[in-house]
Parts: sequence; C-alpha cells; structure tokens
Amino acid sequence: LHLSAVKLAELHSDLKIQEKDELSWKKLKAEGLDEDGEKEAKLRRNLNVIMTKYGMNGKKDSQLVDTNYIKDGTESDTLDDPRLEKLWSKAKTSGKFSDEELDKLWREFKHHKEKIREYNILLETVSRTEDIHKNVINPSEENLVKEEILHNKHRELKEKLRSINQGFERLRKVSHQGYDTTSEFEEPRVIDLWDMAKSANFTEKELESFREELKHFEAKIEKHHHYQKQLEISHQKLKHVEGTGDKDHLNRNKEKYAMLEEKTKELGYKVKKHLQDLSSRISQGLQHNEL
Repeated sequence: LHLSAVKLAELHSDLKIQEKDELSWKKLKAEGLDEDGEKEAKLRRNLNVIMTKYGMNGKKDSQLVDTNYIKDGTESDTLDDPRLEKLWSKAKTSGKFSDEELDKLWREFKHHKEKIREYNILLETVSRTEDIHKNVINPSEENLVKEEILHNKHRELKEKLRSINQGFERLRKVSHQGYDTTSEFEEPRVIDLWDMAKSANFTEKELESFREELKHFEAKIEKHHHYQKQLEISHQKLKHVEGTGDKDHLNRNKEKYAMLEEKTKELGYKVKKHLQDLSSRISQGLQHNEL
C-alpha cells in the first residue's frame, strides 16, 4: 500500500473500531436485534469507507497520501473539487497565513474532502437500495421496514450534506479573511461537532456541558497530532540509521519508533471512538428536532 507510518497507525485504529463494532453486531444478531439489517448495512458502509480511504478498494487513485501539506513545493494530495482547489490556491498566495496556519488549513481542506467522499459512498448505497426497493412488486411488512431504513439513510444524507455546506462556508470565509484569533475551536472535526450541536435539541446547560467536553476532545486530538509528528520524525530517523550499519543506534531507534507507534495507535483509537460517541449524541439531538 506504500502507506506512511502515520497512515498505518490510523488504519490500525480504524480497523480496531470496525472489529469492535462487528463483534457488537454479532451479539445483537444472535439475540435477534438486527432483523431489518440496518446495523449490518452500516458496518458494510463503514468498511467501504475504510477501504476507499486507504486505497484497498482496487482503485489506484483512491488512496490519500499522508505527508506534509507541501512536498518539494507542491501539494502531496489533490482536493478533487475545483472550488476547493481555488480556495486553497487563494489562501496559499494571500500572505494571511503562517506556515503553521497553512498546515492547519490544509488539514481542514482534507477533512472536508473526506466528508464529501463519505457522503458519496452513502449516496451510492442509498441509490442501490432504492433501485432494489422499486423492483419489489408485492408490498409487505418487510418492505415497510425497508422504507423505514431508507428514511433513516436519507436523514443521514441530509445531516452529512448540511455539514458539508457548513464546512465549505467556513473554508471560504477562512480562506478569504484568515483565521479568527477569537475562534473557540481550531480542530476541523471539533468545529463541525460544535456547529451541529448548536443546531441540535440541547438545553443551554447541555450545550455548555457539550462545549466543555469538546474542549477536552480537542486537547486529545492535539496530543494525537503531536505523536503523529513524532512518529514521522522517528520513521525518517530510523530509515537514515538503517543505512549507517550502527546496530546499537539502530536498536535504540527501533525501540523509540515502536513506542511512538503504539502510543499513536492507542491515541488514534481513543480519538475516533470519542468522535463516534459525540457524533451519535448530536445525531440523536438533530433527529429529535425533526420529530
């Protein structure tokens, strides 16, 4: 796959979560609690997203290259959207961003690209399900259940599209005006969660509690970013030392790399599991709004 050290650690975290979710689903299925197959369908969607994200779906151009946002003077990844490419180009040449801010903004653009990718995968899944449903001649109780599944998927599509539109507006604003120093959050995923939380059916007290939890979540993400950077540096050092023939130095670097790799995997898993939990809570609040 030619994945970087950081991307391999992320793949490990994603697969660990997928494995845990599949084990939970098997227990539910054994108890007869997934008769409509919705949870199984969601597991397949999640696996599809993972395979696409890491280039394991058989498409050569689907893999994201995870290096610094600038490599030999050019971006190491494309955004696959003319509007995003135009905004990124404008931001780079505006002179309003430091190197650190550009790095942060590039992460926002990549995060937005991933949201679009996930939306398209879900849209394709819904379209296939609708085609199958339309070909059913005799209505039955089972078909009514499938209609409810489709309704839930359409609601999920609506939430993802709203998040994409909000995210694009934010990118447009930041690209033109620069970062707001008074902004409450900096991490793209946290900003998304906070914007959605403000639209959900939370009381003032619940919203304030959620705000505090997001601050802790952002600190956890920053810690993960720190270990990701250290892992990449350690990986580069390890490759350099391997060519020197110094066994003692090589063993020390291998030990440090193994420690950083394990810590990065552990933090990556915790971040993604926490993100799942927070997203689920917001989704429940948004669904309540529609009732």
